Amino acid sequence: MPSIDIDPSYIERLAELLVRTGLTEIEIAQGEARIRVAKQVVTTIEHGVQMPGPAVPAAAAASPAAAAPEAMAAGTITSPMVGTAYLSGEPGAPPFVSTGETVKEGQTLLIIEAMKVMNAIRAPRAGRIGRIFIENAAPVEYGEPLLVLE
Repeated sequence: MPSIDIDPSYIERLAELLVRTGLTEIEIAQGEARIRVAKQVVTTIEHGVQMPGPAVPAAAAASPAAAAPEAMAAGTITSPMVGTAYLSGEPGAPPFVSTGETVKEGQTLLIIEAMKVMNAIRAPRAGRIGRIFIENAAPVEYGEPLLVLE
């Protein structure tokens, strides 16, 4: 592993960039030297369902299959994991939310199944559902836009 002389203020600026952009990790390489700054996303278990930490818009590029605009709109909630997204709690049930609906902070917006665990994606704040990008039972990638909370 090559030795690198790093200014601590550079690492602090990278950490501030994580907070400002909502990213969970940044990696920079110069030659064979690499710097990786990452923050841990906390999850909790609620009633047997694993819950992700606060939804944070990620600046990662969406997969080409995502039906999203060129630039992500403000309030876009992205997938915190790879899995299968479900818009309702069970087949035939009404969706958790629909376009134009007003939601409360903490309200379940959809569920992503990952490794046989159902992860509820909750509203990070109150608002109105502006657009839903995914369809029920659609595979989603990390960072893929799911919906817009206006």
